[in-house]
Amino acid sequence: MTKRTSAKYKIDRRMGENIWGRPKSPVNRREYGPGHHGQRRKGKLSDFGIQLRAKQKLKGYYGDLTEKQFRRIYGEAERVRGDTGENLIGLLERRLDAVVYRAKFVPTVFAARQFVNHGHVKVNGKRVNIPSYRVKEGDVIEVRDKSKQMAALLEAVQLPERDVPDYIEADHSKMTCTFVRTPSLSDVPYPVIMEPSLVVEFYAKN
Repeated sequence: MTKRTSAKYKIDRRMGENIWGRPKSPVNRREYGPGHHGQRRKGKLSDFGIQLRAKQKLKGYYGDLTEKQFRRIYGEAERVRGDTGENLIGLLERRLDAVVYRAKFVPTVFAARQFVNHGHVKVNGKRVNIPSYRVKEGDVIEVRDKSKQMAALLEAVQLPERDVPDYIEADHSKMTCTFVRTPSLSDVPYPVIMEPSLVVEFYAKN
């Protein structure tokens, strides 16, 4: 359903981690990076390198957002009262493509973006085709009737490697879900450790 599989696996290889927890990730077979020099011994990362990697990992996880998109979301997180790192996670999880992915309507976050783009999703009864659309607490997200029998949709619901988090109530018999509340970092079921505090440090210095 998505053309981004090669890019998706490149991100895993580049980070050296299976960031979506997918069983087919090449990192499960070889932990070294991609390319001709991928097997060279890794040097110790500087503080800047550690912060950059934390940013790239978080940015990549949500469908490899562009730097401009990610920087804009970070700017919003910074302006809201409270912990900037926690605010950043909350804003990322409120993206419509992220909610569609969390609800297990699609197998990958890349597929979620395409699924929304192609007009398969409604929010509170209205069709929305903007992946970055920000849902609010209490919003009801549903798959359009015409799209409910798509093979990728039915396959995603059966995926054993992830569960629907408790800040989303999903009804797979009706292909609907409700965004119950904005999550904090500890609520989000990341397969790897995400460190938004390092992202905050990165932008504070650069």
